[in-house]
Amino acid sequence: MRYQGRIATWKDDQGYGFIVQNNGSEQIFVHIKSFSKRGRRPVGNDIVSYEVTTDAKGRKRAENVAFSGARPYWAGSTRTGIALPVLLALFFIFLTATTLVGRLPALVYFLYLLSSLAAYLAYFLDKSAAQAGRWRTPESTLHLLSLVGGWPGALYAQKTLRHKSRKQSFQIVFWATAILNCGALGWWLTPSGAALLHSILAAM
Repeated sequence: MRYQGRIATWKDDQGYGFIVQNNGSEQIFVHIKSFSKRGRRPVGNDIVSYEVTTDAKGRKRAENVAFSGARPYWAGSTRTGIALPVLLALFFIFLTATTLVGRLPALVYFLYLLSSLAAYLAYFLDKSAAQAGRWRTPESTLHLLSLVGGWPGALYAQKTLRHKSRKQSFQIVFWATAILNCGALGWWLTPSGAALLHSILAAM
């Protein structure tokens, strides 16, 4: 027998949540692997239909789950979805311009590029590990990648993969690392900062 309800809570970084049946209050466990078609990932308040089974301990769980009145894939507005890539593109255009005019060493530019790619990959692997129950990437590693210049890739990963984007404590530290990095970049672009940076690179 199939039922209809809504996803009351969903922990996307761990790949599970709870469904509440229509006109009911009981919460039923659901795992990402229980969705029959995974064209997109579920979000809170998605309307779904499902079957109810019990596990080895007699606990109810949803199986053969299908979207029946789904919200759009992008939880935010279309404007927000477009604004993020534009913002990150403008940042890298700025880095490219300052590098071409000699205000920023090419090594720093490539540090931002490579650390952003590494950060995106780290988020991707961490989310995959969370869903499969494997060893997770430490949050300190993710923050370190952001601090050294990978925050653009980390931010893009948070929004597109929907990973670590709702954990408030993580977000506080993430934005602190991004602000510190941008502050350091701004200082490197001043005459005194540029002189120190070039002297450090010359000594390497």
